[in-house]
Amino acid sequence: MFNNFLISVAAMAVVLGIMILVHEFGHFAVAKLLGVRVEQFAIGFGKRLGGFRRGETDYRINVLPLGGYVKMAGEAPTDTRTGDPGEFTSHPRWHRFLIAIAGPTMNILLAVALVTGVYMVHYAHPAYFDEPAVVGYVVRDSVAAKAGIREGDRIVRIGEQQDPTWEEVDLKILLSPKQPLSVAVQRGSEVLDKTLIPSSEGTEGGGDAGLVANRPIQVGQVEATMPAAKAGMHPGDVVVAINGQPLNSIESLLGYLEQNKDKPAVVTVARDGEQIPLAITPVKTSVEGQTRYRLGFTSTAPVRVSRLPFPKALARSYETNKLFSKAIFELVEKLVQGKGSMKQISGPIGIGVAAGQAARQGLLSLLQLTALISLNLGIFNLLPIPILDGGLILLLFVEGLMRRDISLVVKERIYQAAFVFLLLLGVVVIYNDLVRALPGLAGKMP
Repeated sequence: MFNNFLISVAAMAVVLGIMILVHEFGHFAVAKLLGVRVEQFAIGFGKRLGGFRRGETDYRINVLPLGGYVKMAGEAPTDTRTGDPGEFTSHPRWHRFLIAIAGPTMNILLAVALVTGVYMVHYAHPAYFDEPAVVGYVVRDSVAAKAGIREGDRIVRIGEQQDPTWEEVDLKILLSPKQPLSVAVQRGSEVLDKTLIPSSEGTEGGGDAGLVANRPIQVGQVEATMPAAKAGMHPGDVVVAINGQPLNSIESLLGYLEQNKDKPAVVTVARDGEQIPLAITPVKTSVEGQTRYRLGFTSTAPVRVSRLPFPKALARSYETNKLFSKAIFELVEKLVQGKGSMKQISGPIGIGVAAGQAARQGLLSLLQLTALISLNLGIFNLLPIPILDGGLILLLFVEGLMRRDISLVVKERIYQAAFVFLLLLGVVVIYNDLVRALPGLAGKMP
């Protein structure tokens, strides 16, 4: 347990350290290139722990490691301005715009670069992600079942997305808890319009409609003392039917067992090009606190693994980051409209837990997580909130329309209000992290 904690802390430090360094380097490099005097390049906030000075810049590490900054001469509203050409405000607005946008741009480029590198070494993804969104199973009494969606239906539109893959369908539903979502399904020669209102599930409040992809049931491990092993099921078998009823997902098998209970069944498996019937009687057992009827094997989703050449890896990385960028913007839009859930946002504790899990899975998993968080950081910093880079860009745009600078007093009040807002946001996010990490805490905190 303690070792896992140390791994999580170390992994979070590496992930956040890389992202902050890259982000601040973007600001620093462009500022230097344009002739702005950089007084501090800092990782962390608060009191200086250590560092070194080179030329006009103090390169430092501060006591609070949750962020960083580049301090430029004349940048803050409270700074004394002398008109020195090295001061931030002495430069034209387009210079200041380039400096502001450089940080988020570096984070987004880092995400694309990391994912490209991973895909060149190991491009692995669930096989069904690439397939048309054909429904393999509809959970009984679920949102999808009540909307009239059936097994075998193909989702040809979800929201505004035409001909989506399952990856796009899953993301769309996840980001739409308790919100109407228009869906078109093809059933034979008909195209039927449906409306889903995904329920909010789990501690993160993500949407769930009860739709399961059409994907093979590939046998992973077989428990030696359970009915499946005794009937002759082998790892690598593909379960295709039970009592003559075709099976399109592990959820469809579990649903059938729940109805069939402990009645004997004939399970058909595909092995080496043959279909083999196995007589199996399910047994009722407890798994992770849930009691249900089981055959005694684990299912593994088929995964496609390859190495992509650089051009294809870059193109696929771009598409992956584009997909997640759209999801992030959609989540932000729903939060602003009051339609989203703050539970879907993670903070430092959530990042630490995720980083620890990724680190234990290996370097490639950690790099992919770093890319995702870097993309999130880049987009978050583009939001039009003063203090953030997007807020500075917004103020520059307003000043450009006014053809004069906003007064220092007004800017100072804007930054103070933004600081309070971000502080409150941080409190909410950390609370969500604690509730996810310690589920029993939710009922004990006010």
